[in-house]
Order: sequence, then C-alpha cells, then structure tokens
Amino acid sequence: MPLPQVVAVAEHSPAERFGVWPGDELRSMNGRVPRDVIEYQLLADESIVELEVVRGGVELEVTVVKQTGEPLGLEVSAAIFDRVRTCDNHCEFCFIYQLPKGMRRNLYVKDDDYRLSFLYGNFTTLTRFTEVDLERVIDQRLSPLYVSIHATDPDVRSAMLRNRRGAISLRWLRCLLDNAIEVHGQIVVCPGVNDAAVLHGTLAGVLDRFPELATVAVVPLGVSRYAKEPSMRPHTTEEARATVETVCEWQQRFRRAVGRRVVWASDEYYLLAGTGFPEPGEYEGYPQHENGVGMVRSFEQAFAAGTSPPGGGVPVPARSGFFAWVEGAPAEGYRAPRTQKVSLTVAPARAARAAPMTILTGDYGSLVLRPLLDRHGFGEVGILAVRNEFFGGNIAVAGLITGADLSRTLAEEPPGGRYLLPDVCLSKGRFIDGPSLEDLPRSVEVVASDGASLRQVLEAGR
Repeated sequence: MPLPQVVAVAEHSPAERFGVWPGDELRSMNGRVPRDVIEYQLLADESIVELEVVRGGVELEVTVVKQTGEPLGLEVSAAIFDRVRTCDNHCEFCFIYQLPKGMRRNLYVKDDDYRLSFLYGNFTTLTRFTEVDLERVIDQRLSPLYVSIHATDPDVRSAMLRNRRGAISLRWLRCLLDNAIEVHGQIVVCPGVNDAAVLHGTLAGVLDRFPELATVAVVPLGVSRYAKEPSMRPHTTEEARATVETVCEWQQRFRRAVGRRVVWASDEYYLLAGTGFPEPGEYEGYPQHENGVGMVRSFEQAFAAGTSPPGGGVPVPARSGFFAWVEGAPAEGYRAPRTQKVSLTVAPARAARAAPMTILTGDYGSLVLRPLLDRHGFGEVGILAVRNEFFGGNIAVAGLITGADLSRTLAEEPPGGRYLLPDVCLSKGRFIDGPSLEDLPRSVEVVASDGASLRQVLEAGR
C-alpha cells in the first residue's frame, strides 16, 4: 500500500511545532496504518498523535501533543491510502466508456467506493458493498452517502448495470436507511430502457421500499460521439417533457405520503423540454444542487442579489462530501472547489475594464444567461456559446468545455475583449482534455461559477 505523503503543513500548527515536514510519508499513526483520510482524521483528533514517518528514506518517530480535537495541521496527498475500490459494473450508459483515448489516466478510473461517496459525493451502486463496509459506515457515521438507483425492478437494474449483483445490491440501501444514514439517490434515465412506465415503477418502488431517502435526482443520459452502444441515444423533446411530468406527478405523491417532494428532475430536463423551471422554494434548499438540480434557480437568485450570505441572504447550497471540512482531505474530483470567491487569472488593467465583456459558456448556459442578463440591465454583455465538438453528441454543459473547443472558438473572436470563463471548466488549472489557460489564443478571466461572483465582475467592469 503506498504511503500518504504530507503535501503541506499549516503554519504554527501542532504538526509544525513538533517537526513534521512537507514531503514526509506517513507510515502509521498511534500504531495504526490508516486506510484513508477518514481514519486519518479520527486518529489526528487524539491529544497525543505518535507518527511514524519516512523522510528521505529514513524512518523517524514524531510525537505531537495538542488539545483533543485540535487540528493537526497537515494536508495529505490522497483521500484513499489503500486501493480505490473500482466499479465492476459494465453499464451501457457509463460516460467513461464514451471518452476518447489519450486523455489523463485518472479520467478512466471507474470507482464504486463508498468512501469516495462520503468524501466527495460520488455515486455508488453498492454492488461491491459488504457487511464489513456497512459496519464501518454505521460505526463511524459516514453520512451522507450517494447511491445510484436507476431502477428498483431487479431485472431492469441488473440489466442496466450488466451485473447480476445489481438485482440485489439495493438491500444495502435498506440497511443504510434502517440505521439512520442519510442517503441521496440518483436515477440516470435512458430512453427506451428505464423511462416512461419503468420510471413510474422505480419511483413507486422508492416510495414503497425506501421512503426515508433524503432526495432522488432524475438526470438524463449523456451521449458523446464516442458512444458505442446503439441503444443509447439522447432524449427527444417529447420524452424530456414526459419525464418532467412524471417527476412533478410523483413529487405530489411524495408530499402527501412523507411531507417532502423527495424527487427532482435535473435542470437539463427543463432545457430539453423547453419548459420553465420550478420556483426556487420548490427545491427545498437545493440538496442535489451539485447534481444539476436547481442550479439555474440558485444562480439566478445569487445574481439578482449581487452578493452572497451574510450580506445578501441568498442560500448557498452546501457542497457535498466530507472533504469540505475534514482536515487534510485533498479537494479532488469534479465537486472540488475551483477558485476562491472571485478569482481572476489576470487582474484586468483599469484601461481594459472598458473593453467589451463576453461570457464564455456552453450551449445550455447561453439559454439561461441571455435572458438573465437582459432582465438585470446587462444587455451589452455578450454571450459566446462554445459548441462541444470534442465530445459531440448531446454534451452541452459548461463544465465539460474543453481547451480544444475553447481555443477554436476564441481564435475566431477579435482581440482586445474581456472573456469571462466559469471556473467549473478547470481542475487544477487544466481543462478536461489537458490544455491550460496559457494554451488559449486569447486571454481569459476565470470567474467563480456562482451568480453573485459573475455580477460583481460585470458591475466592476462598467
């Protein structure tokens, strides 16, 4: 098992006072070898933490004395110290199977690890979940977790996962709920497979068997031009509308039965259907915001207020996953924060602030932003939709804008303008296909992807 490495030591922290250095490898803590950052946190909370570290090939012992619960002050290199539990399903709709060759290796890793579900909000099918895992989740209260449901009919679910354990693995969901673990569910709807009557049956199954579920998100299948499964196709407008109607119907049934809506359709469904979005209050606090449920309404609210709490009182959806506050956990994955509040790659010179501003976004984003800007008096701000030719298919979200497509689009634009790019396109300074900002043919300013941040930048540029 590779040893976790210390990548940073907080200034004036107990770890710094007692001689832990960046670059040290953690061999054990209080005589135990932590398997992941969850166990690391539990051990680091002790008042005396005896560390065995490897520094430059030399084994050392460091004893740190501090207050119980006081942060140790370390950031480690990975969330999982042993091997990530990979997925043994072979879902037709898996987007990883739809990626082109030659991208970063970590993009091709299919995880089905409940620890990453807890830490980062990744969805797990529970097909590799065990009694030992259940015992740990209950004992350490690893909550919330995120579970891919897709169908409650055993035959449909096993066929979709292409794994016979898919027919029975939802028994673990029942065990989690029985032990008061908060669970959020997801249904990826594939046209002709688990939509229409099957979707009705799935939501009926949720109400009958899993009514304690905190939320369920219904999201559409994403299809890239690299998809090899002939049965996988994008929704038609009529299918999208039917799915929205199904969700609305079941929201009312859930409200009557359990007092909550429980199920929501993702924003993409409303864009596909060409219908209006639900009112902000209907999202009940945006619990599945990061799964694309209610993003538009929360963005509109924050943009209208022009500020984030406490000044504006606009609710900011909580970031999923324990890593948002656990000491030492690296901010990884697509749910990791990209920037601080408003982060520009280059602070624009005063003379340049009068330059015309253009917001770079995906096809879906342009449908939302243009009317929003016009309503709030920013009609002079341009919107440039970056068509996703890299992935093709029905991929149109801003978060999957690639460096190649952005370069192609910007190369056709005149120099001298201010181009604003949402930070959700980047991870550690790079686009999903590998290029960095320095590789673009025009300078861009990276802006945090919330409405308040965008408005602040637009107002400052006037």
